[in-house]
Amino acid sequence: MLTVLANGEAQGGVGDARRVLARGGTALDAVEAGIRQVEADERIDSVGKGGRPCLTGEVECDAAVMNGRTMEAGAVGALKGFLHPVSVARRVMEVSPHVLLVGEGAVRFAREVDAEQAEILTQERKAEFEQWLDEHVPAAQRGDWPGVPLAEHAWEAGRELKRGGTAIMLCKDRQGDIAAGTSSSGWAYGYPGRLGDSAVVGAGLYADNRYGACACTHFGEMTIRAVTARAVVQALAHGKSVSGALSYAVRELRRLEGGFVGPVAVHAIDFYGNPGVASTEDLGVEGSYVYWQEGQGEPKIGQAAVIGG
Repeated sequence: MLTVLANGEAQGGVGDARRVLARGGTALDAVEAGIRQVEADERIDSVGKGGRPCLTGEVECDAAVMNGRTMEAGAVGALKGFLHPVSVARRVMEVSPHVLLVGEGAVRFAREVDAEQAEILTQERKAEFEQWLDEHVPAAQRGDWPGVPLAEHAWEAGRELKRGGTAIMLCKDRQGDIAAGTSSSGWAYGYPGRLGDSAVVGAGLYADNRYGACACTHFGEMTIRAVTARAVVQALAHGKSVSGALSYAVRELRRLEGGFVGPVAVHAIDFYGNPGVASTEDLGVEGSYVYWQEGQGEPKIGQAAVIGG
């Protein structure tokens, strides 16, 4: 049964993913097509073009894809200056021997595969960033910015900027293959070089045809520590329902102490395409998701279930 599950940030790409699947395309093709649509949408401030920068004023993008049939995966982290990080991640999977490339290596690779270059920081986001700096950075530091200690400012951003998240998409095609994809411009005003879970296979996404797929949004520091996406799929492998697997994973997230602790939403489908979305706290509209399965007509919009401690 053809299936698409996406979070709120990726809603604009669901139509493209559906069309790919309807004409016989693969789940991986659908995931890439859907996320590319989101990456190019300047209205979304947490993904691709129009994403918010790190503390040095540069937009660093993370993305990944995983093929549930072969268990192949590709990812990029802290990629600067390219419009479609998800496509670069797919090329990492297809033409390199590696899974994850970051920073300057990711940029070099993107050039080698002729990925589309673009100015990712828009004037609107640049102005927002400058205003944030004016409000939060002492005058004594402002003149030397960014050549000052930045860690405390990253903490400050995390305390204030709770909204926005990764674009995630989980798809199942007519051959029964499952794929997962993620793309994010990362922690808004975070420390330069910060790598979130969007590029970490097993934490931010995971797909296995035998059991299902999972992808996570919001603060990847949490899901990296708990290896959340893999935990959900493993719970499915041990016979749990989608809701049971999500409940297990969210409770594991809620056990984390120390370091940075923030909200997380976890999205999953089983190998039948049955969906579920759960979160560690009430995210309001940020906890919305979109689900479509062949034969149901228009996609359905739902809200993440909040799992208690």
